[in-house]
Amino acid sequence: MLKINPFLWFDDQAEDAANFYVSVFPNSKITRITHYTAAGPEAAGRVMTVELELEGLPVIFLNGGPQYHFTEAFSLSVSCDDQAEVDRYWAALTADGGEESQCGWLKDRFGLSWQIVPRALSQVLGDPDRAKAKRAMEAMFQMKKLDVDKLRAAMEAA
Repeated sequence: MLKINPFLWFDDQAEDAANFYVSVFPNSKITRITHYTAAGPEAAGRVMTVELELEGLPVIFLNGGPQYHFTEAFSLSVSCDDQAEVDRYWAALTADGGEESQCGWLKDRFGLSWQIVPRALSQVLGDPDRAKAKRAMEAMFQMKKLDVDKLRAAMEAA
């Protein structure tokens, strides 16, 4: 068991968010749901926490109320094996009110920031030929959703 786990504060959408994320990511499941009791501070019976595993990563969601909101200062990064996986996660996480950002970043409909990153990105940006890596990085800065073929094409352009 990991000693450090993400613990995310939602207003009142923890269970909806958990159900959504386990539908998006294979090998994911809700493992436990707890409820507030008469001791408060929320109404007895309301979902308090949802514990889940996203691709094996234990995460806890809290329905804590409207005091705090997500910012881009925290994001979850998804390493994708190929462009099809990038496309699938991008489409799912931007659906129903999600927002595209730059360089592979997006916000989902719950306001949580994600980085959808092809594994090939580290190869093109880390190319020993620094001119190629620079061209790939310049191309990346022009993208919202990352496109591996376009990154490689930019890298090879003279």
